[in-house]
Order: sequence, then structure tokens, then C-alpha cells
Amino acid sequence: LLAHQTTSRATGPDSSMRLLLLALAAAVAPAAGLNLQMPALPGQTGLTDARFGGKKLVVVTGTSSGLGRKTAAALLRTGKYHVVGAVRDLDKMEVVAEVDGFDPDLFTPMHCELNSFASVRAFVDELKEWKAAKPVDRLICNAAVYQPSLPYAKWSEDGHEQQMQINYLSHFLLTSLLLDDLAKAPGARCVFVGSVTGNDNTVGGGGVYPIADLKKLDGLKLGAKNPISMFDGYNFDGAKAYKDSKLCLMMTSNLLHDKYAKQTGIAFSSIYPGCIAESPLFREKRAWFRKYFPIFMKYITGGFVGEEEAGMRLFQVAHDPRCSKSGVYWSWNGGPREGRGEGALERDGQILGGGGAGGGWDSIYENDQSDKVLNKETAADLWKFSSLATGAEWPAANQPKSPCPTLKVVGAVAKAMNAQEEARRKAAGHAGSMPGQGLAGMAEADDTVGGGTAGAAGQAASGGAEAALGTNAAVSQPASTPARTRRGFRFWRRTEASAPAEEAEEAPLAAARPEGTAAAAVEARLKQALAGDGLPLDAPAASRGTPAN
Repeated sequence: LLAHQTTSRATGPDSSMRLLLLALAAAVAPAAGLNLQMPALPGQTGLTDARFGGKKLVVVTGTSSGLGRKTAAALLRTGKYHVVGAVRDLDKMEVVAEVDGFDPDLFTPMHCELNSFASVRAFVDELKEWKAAKPVDRLICNAAVYQPSLPYAKWSEDGHEQQMQINYLSHFLLTSLLLDDLAKAPGARCVFVGSVTGNDNTVGGGGVYPIADLKKLDGLKLGAKNPISMFDGYNFDGAKAYKDSKLCLMMTSNLLHDKYAKQTGIAFSSIYPGCIAESPLFREKRAWFRKYFPIFMKYITGGFVGEEEAGMRLFQVAHDPRCSKSGVYWSWNGGPREGRGEGALERDGQILGGGGAGGGWDSIYENDQSDKVLNKETAADLWKFSSLATGAEWPAANQPKSPCPTLKVVGAVAKAMNAQEEARRKAAGHAGSMPGQGLAGMAEADDTVGGGTAGAAGQAASGGAEAALGTNAAVSQPASTPARTRRGFRFWRRTEASAPAEEAEEAPLAAARPEGTAAAAVEARLKQALAGDGLPLDAPAASRGTPAN
């Protein structure tokens, strides 16, 4: 109601009070589980309506050539979108827009050098200032470079290998900076252009050397900055760096889906539009490759897809209502496999099917993703260390909660009680730990008892157990008892037990025995530590004076 009232014309002495009340409401809303947003000021609303006229706002990276260029053209032809082209070279973009007949009222080029994190941030600042209150409805992360022939790495302005920064890291940062904006638009979509080369469960990804593989991300964990060129920490391989970047994009799409799709309503997806063999993407390949690769894809494999058709496929994922589903890797089947032999020559090599050209609008399907793409452990590390490398900041997970008022009241009381209980437990400590140390103290004692090994705890029996149980441990182990040492462990001969010694041995454990199954496990560990390999816990202390031979 408050938001509705303040969207009316803000004039007169009451306008300031209304805005103040709204700001206060927005500040306390998160604590109450509400999702309030500041309404646009009247001037902003008028500017937004005049500039966009109800059209959806789309941001596409790399619209000056290749796939991005054809995708922008397809979006503009519908008349339903205003496209912002994020490009490195504004002069080139101006020429392309004129040649392709882009409507200047529907297309706005902006400078964005993906080779620089500072440029990405500056682009977002410029975009937000220009669009005013209009939210971003579509973000298409398309721009990429491919440098397979380089014998050495090229470095970005931030010191990262260029392919990884331009293709992946800068798009990772861009998405983080626009996530809140996308969340304001109903039915928003975020699309990452992946590749069959990053999905090794296919011939194109798993049968063509080198194969994408992030391994343990050792390079990224060290910052992936000069001289560390590869995320896996190995030496530079230009073709693999490109494939790894596409694998990263596809994994990031899945992570964003898991974290934010339900929370924000944004549909996150990745796509492979087909092999665009004549794309400027291959401009850094050798001349013979640029000449013969399209011929091979056209006449032999049938996997060739032209820029126009690929652009329509990326446009479809941004536009088609069927593609509003999140967490999907979209691909196209193509038409029936036909046109080999003389027919292929007559049609300039247009073999149809098998993931290549043809099939039309309805050939889209949800493709399977490889084990590497779906590896959640690697993905979690990728997210963490990519955020550190780029400085990206992400909102905390905030899954939908029950709107029940009872939950809010009872939950607040429960949180307060829980905080008091945690403070009490931390101050009091628990069995196996010192007061104030909690589980950290218990883990330290447990490690001391275990002696840092998975074998017998003979070392713990002679010293570590005393640290865990205090001076009472001396009852069960006289300091003067000799022992035989083998490989650093101390072994004792098994002897008969007596009742008085058994009671004396059990006393310190009984005094410190905690409750519950977790405590029982700790007690069992302590018993094993005291017993060693050959001596049971209930052995008489007096019988331990005879060392093993």
C-alpha cells in the first residue's frame, strides 16, 4: 500500500514524508521477510516510458561480429526489444549497425572491454545511468576470443590469460553486477554461450584433442595471474584454454540456477548453437585451417551451421516461451541427415541433421551435460575462486519462506533462544574440549589422542591421552613402565586383568563420559588410544610392568 501511494504524483509538502516512510519500510522489510522495492520517481518513469515504450531491454556482448551480430539483428527485427550492444570497438559497431540497418531507436552501442574488469564495471555504471529505472530483461553473454595457435599466453589488463578473462571471468563479473537488475524484471533470462567443446560426453567435446578439463583448479586457486595461465595450473595450451572457458561458463550457468533461479525468477541457461565454421571466432587460426575447416564441416560431418541460423538459435533462447525454463543446456537436432555425395555439392555442402544446419524452430531440445559440467564440488571451487579473482559480490541465498505470520513470530523467539543456548554451550564447552573452545578444542584433543595416524594409538597412550583426560590418565599408565618401540609406535604385551585395576582404569573415563552417540564415538576413540594394539582397557595397571619381547 505504501509503495502504491508513493507512486502517485509526488508534489506538495507530503512528498518528502512519503519517500521517507517508504525508505524506512524498505530498510526494515528484509527482517520481516518482505521484498519491497523503491518505486521509480515520476521523472524516471517518464524517461523510461519515452525511451523504451514497453519494450524489453536486452544486453548482448560482442554484437559487432559473428554470432552476436546476427542475434542482435534477429532481436531487432521483432520490434519487441531494445538491444544494448556491449562492444570493444564502437567505431566498428557503428559501421556494422549502418550496414545491417539496425534501428537507432532500438539499438544502443556501449563500450565494454572484457579484457579489463575496470571497463566491465564502468560499462555497468553507464548502463544503469542510461536506462534509469528500466530493469534488464535479458543478459546474453556471447563475446569470446579463440587463440589456439599461440605458443604462449597473452595477458589481460588484470594479468589473466586473455581467453579466460574475456570469455569467462568478465562475464562472471558482469552477471554479478547485473543480477539485482535482472531480478526486477518479470521473466528475466540470462544466457551463456557454451560449446560442444566444453561438454566431453559428445564426439566434439570428448573426441577432439585437447579435452576441456579443469582438474583441481590449482591454477585458479593461486589466482590464475601471470605467469599462471591455465586454471588447471599446467602449462599454456591455447586451444584448451578456450575449451576450459566454455566449460566454466556452462558450470556457472548451473550454479546460478541452483542458487538464484527460485529466489529471483531468473531463467539461467547455456546453449550450443552449432559449429559456425566461418565465424570470425577462427580469425586467429592458421590460414589453411580457415580455408578447409568450413569445407570439412559442410561436406564431411554435416555439422556446419551458418551465422544467420546460429543467430536465430540464440535469439530463440532469449525469445521463445519454451526457453523460459532454468538450468538447461539448449541444443538443436537439425533436420534429417541427408544431402551427402553429389547432392552436397549441388547444395554447396548443406548436409542437414546431426546437430548441424536445418531442423528449424522446433528442433530445439534440452541436451545432456557431461559429468565435468555437473561436478558440484569443482563448481563450488570455481565459484569461490572466480569471485576472489574478479572481486564479484553475490547476494546471500534467500530461498522463498512461508508467509505464515505465526512462523515470523515463533521463529523470532526461537532465534533468540537459540542464540542464548549457543552462547551457553560455547562458554561451558563440552566433554573432550576446554571451556570456550567448543568443537575446536574437541578436535584438538581428538587429534592429540589419535596421534595424527589411522593406526594404533600407542603414542597417544604414552602422552596424548593424558592431554585429553588430564592427570587421571596417569592412573592407567605409570611413567616408569618400559616399552618396546617399533617404527615410532609403542607396543605392550597382553596380560590378565584384575577387578581392582579395572575399576581404577574406568574411573577417569566415567567421570568425563559425555552423553549421546557422538560422545560415545569419542569415548571409543579414547579407549582405543589407551589400549594400543595389544593391551585392552581393562588390563591391570600392575601387569603393565613387563615389556614385550
